[in-house]
Amino acid sequence: MDPEEQNPASRESLQVYMPAPVLRVEHEEDSFTRIVEHQTARVPSSSFLAASIASMVLSVALELSGHQRWSQFVGMWVAPLLLMGIYNKLVKISRPR
Repeated sequence: MDPEEQNPASRESLQVYMPAPVLRVEHEEDSFTRIVEHQTARVPSSSFLAASIASMVLSVALELSGHQRWSQFVGMWVAPLLLMGIYNKLVKISRPR
């Protein structure tokens, strides 16, 4: 079935649609944020993944050796490390060219 038969206004909706502007003055970052993002973009994204996997392994090793509190402490590092990796990737993708 032809897509226009399902929605006859589909061609017209493409003509009416106005994409949002990419950059606005009110969305500009301050100089400190730009410096942090520039430095963060230099770190390879795989390093955050490796650090989170290492913290998982260290947490399991600490648990098996009987250090339960340290195991829980190190195990809590996984999520923040992965979030830093996502932030790092977003900074690399969305920075102005």
